[in-house]
Amino acid sequence: MSADTEKNYAQAKEAYAAIGVDSDAAIGSLEKFGISMHCWQGDDVIGFDHDGPLTGGIQTTGDYPGRARTPEELMADIDKVFSLVGGKRHKLNLHASYAVFKNGSHDRDVIEPGDFSAWVDYAKARGLGLDMNPTYFSHGKAGKYTLASPDAAIRDFWVEHGRACVRVSQHFAEALGQPCLLNIWIPDGSKDVPADRIGPRERFAESMDRTIAEPHDKDKVYVAIESKVFGIGLESYTVGSAEFGLCYAASRGIVPLFDNGHYHPTEMVSDKISSALTFFDKLALHITRPVRWDSDHVVRFDDEVREIANEIVRCGVDRVFVGTDWFDAGINRIAAWVIGMRCLQKAMLSAFLTPHAAFKKMQDECRDTELFVRQEELKTLPLGAVWDMFCERAGVPGAEWYGEVENYEKEVLSKRS
Repeated sequence: MSADTEKNYAQAKEAYAAIGVDSDAAIGSLEKFGISMHCWQGDDVIGFDHDGPLTGGIQTTGDYPGRARTPEELMADIDKVFSLVGGKRHKLNLHASYAVFKNGSHDRDVIEPGDFSAWVDYAKARGLGLDMNPTYFSHGKAGKYTLASPDAAIRDFWVEHGRACVRVSQHFAEALGQPCLLNIWIPDGSKDVPADRIGPRERFAESMDRTIAEPHDKDKVYVAIESKVFGIGLESYTVGSAEFGLCYAASRGIVPLFDNGHYHPTEMVSDKISSALTFFDKLALHITRPVRWDSDHVVRFDDEVREIANEIVRCGVDRVFVGTDWFDAGINRIAAWVIGMRCLQKAMLSAFLTPHAAFKKMQDECRDTELFVRQEELKTLPLGAVWDMFCERAGVPGAEWYGEVENYEKEVLSKRS
């Protein structure tokens, strides 16, 4: 440990102790806080089960060299990311399109747990958990509608895909000894004003009912539904709207998933967390950064991410599944992962270093002026020194981490054609 890190931390520890916060405990809480990191940043959401283009209202922009082209390259890139991110309980979030077939490919309605054995072996060797997402895009049967399609055969195909993903999720949970979050999001909708809004939503609900009827252990597999405002080609109507997702989750006893890019730009997901957890036992989040719309920019250490982190801590860390979701092909993809993961961790550390009980007492006693003052003064306390100590104890680089990414680009990424 460097003398400067130790000295700066000692001063920071004293400063936080003065407001009733134990910085060692905050570091311990962050060490135990698990993030489900999305796999699709490394290959621009392409996956390994098809050769066609990316479809379904999703677009990755940029052409930075070094995209992972094979499962082995993607796994190596993820290893590099986790070597630069502290913490002990992280997970990897997979889409079904990342199946690694051993004996020839087969369609998504008949995928099996064995198609993900490479990922299970990978996760087990590294102490990671796995989460799962059915992939209702980038497929010949994923046109304007999937689970909400007016074509019963199309709906049946995607229902079987979802049911297969339930079985895969059960396998993940049993093989790795920790729960798996199965998140369902569909890109169904209309570019222009629809003639019928309720019909697709009724079909979506019926398809969802059939999907989640697949037998599974609810203590091992948590099914979530993710809503959205719109996507490319879905500007006028999205079947799985926020209201639909929330009502469906409440009526069926599953988990709502809030992606903070999937709302109107003036809506703050941080304000929605406590409302949901007043009525739901669990909530799932995808942390991203929207710029004017669901553009999935790399997460920064900004005000909304910090407030989301505060709400996670205030409402109960054990009640929230936290995952990430962005994809930027305009910069080094490894750096994009690391930046976002570390910024989210910094936000969580800031939340763990906040005297929430004391602030709540001020609010309850209507000491509003004092609360305002204390909240603002907290912002200039030496968070950076505590972060440096977290990195030191976790065995990951501090601010100099980018040098390792530059070396990895030179030695590995630059050799990918």
